[in-house]
Amino acid sequence: MKTSDLLVACLEAEGVESVFGLPGEELEDVLFSLRDSSIEFVPVRHEQGAAFMADVHGRLTGHAGVCLSTLGPGATNLITGVADAHLDKSPVVAITGQGGRERLHQESHQRLDVVEMFAPITKWNARIDDPDIVHESVRKAFKLAEYEKPGATHLEFPEDVAAAESRVEPLTAGEHAVRRPAPDPTAVERAVEVLADAERPLVLAGNGAVRTRTSTQLRAFVEGTDVPVVATYMGKGAVSDADEHSLMTLDSGARDEAERVIERADAVLAVGYDIAEHDPENWNPEGDKRVVHLDFEPAEVYEHYTPDVEVICDVAAGLEALCAADLDPIDTGWYADLRRALVEEVTRPPEADEPFSVRRALPIVRDVLDDEDVLVSDVGSHKMAIATNYPTYEPNTCIVSNGLASMGIAVPGAVAADGVVEGNVVAATGDGGFLMNAAELETATRLDRSFTVLLFNDDDYGLIREHQLEDRADAFGTAIGNPDFPAFAESFGIEGRRVESWDDFRETFAAAVASDDLSLVEVPLPRYGER
Repeated sequence: MKTSDLLVACLEAEGVESVFGLPGEELEDVLFSLRDSSIEFVPVRHEQGAAFMADVHGRLTGHAGVCLSTLGPGATNLITGVADAHLDKSPVVAITGQGGRERLHQESHQRLDVVEMFAPITKWNARIDDPDIVHESVRKAFKLAEYEKPGATHLEFPEDVAAAESRVEPLTAGEHAVRRPAPDPTAVERAVEVLADAERPLVLAGNGAVRTRTSTQLRAFVEGTDVPVVATYMGKGAVSDADEHSLMTLDSGARDEAERVIERADAVLAVGYDIAEHDPENWNPEGDKRVVHLDFEPAEVYEHYTPDVEVICDVAAGLEALCAADLDPIDTGWYADLRRALVEEVTRPPEADEPFSVRRALPIVRDVLDDEDVLVSDVGSHKMAIATNYPTYEPNTCIVSNGLASMGIAVPGAVAADGVVEGNVVAATGDGGFLMNAAELETATRLDRSFTVLLFNDDDYGLIREHQLEDRADAFGTAIGNPDFPAFAESFGIEGRRVESWDDFRETFAAAVASDDLSLVEVPLPRYGER
């Protein structure tokens, strides 16, 4: 078999249906092998967009998304999206082309040590330098990308290897090839002791609580013990925010209600929590809280995160073991009032004469969207409002990048999301993040995607301006200019609207979401400090 055909056959054996990428000369054999396969090759407008699409695909499905680029600048353009997947624990397999092996020892055209560059942002990466190792390399890349904790892997494929012949066949994974460990009984016993001794225990639901599909077990534990739950930005939806035990996220509340809850907690059960999601110093400044770490991997060593006990196992199995311990329900009085204050804040609709703001727009957004519709948030000041004030009812229905926290993810992320979810998809973005990958609107139209771009425009890098004003009472280097966004959208054949009132926003946004067409809704905001 031709080696490029073998590579694609291996992708088919892994169940890959789409590959996001850009063509390149060194990829010619691979591209024509993809053309003759069952896999859809999706040409995008920038390699970063391809990596973000693979990232969100992996996060939503649990199966590795695949992105493809050529050598040199194509490979370097993938890096931000691959790094985002790495820190957000999304399964991604990146494949890059490379020149022939005969010139890799030289300073030749577009030659970079791509494998070395990808080493810090992947779980594993390698060059396929022999046609007869393709099957093992692809299987290993997918196995490691998808195994807990998930992340990115990378394969470099020189063009002379792609054109050669191979004598091997694709490998396939057994249906239950990897069994995750059950919890250690002694560790569970110690965890139960910590939680039973606490008067004000709290669950901190992290990325792993959503990613590992453990929300059913977590919800059962919470229901049986009345222990409240606060989530990281990436753990939103692990327990429904409609549940009386939910205290939203760590920063929720106009008066820092969620922060006050975790300050009062005397024990924290951290479920699937990575310190990259939210610095423990913010919620455990003295390092004196009793902590139970329940995750697939041991806790990071950090002064402000020193667990009393670590239960390292399949997270769902660990929660089942805690449920079986039959802990007595706690008194809900210590957090019930704070829960009511949070609900009142996030559900309050705007007054008719109130200026536009992301915070006040969110009750309308939440009212329009169904529980299982997906909102993909870009990074910026709007992300902070969404993370803290957008009630989320199901796992993986509010996609927030908060490991690497990469601007530009919303539009390509929505392209991927709309291809794998049944409900509506909204790309919530700011003017800064939107224009970083706005060219992917063309990809979306070509694929006949039907999501809604919700664009908050303040003509500024607003989050940076906010920090500067708080630190120095002055701002510099944040103001930017923008095109006429509705006209920009219409140049792609997409309906674009700029809203002028709250009633106009509700009507326009609801119509856009209900439509089967791709559309853009712009919400003009005053700059921070000028509101």
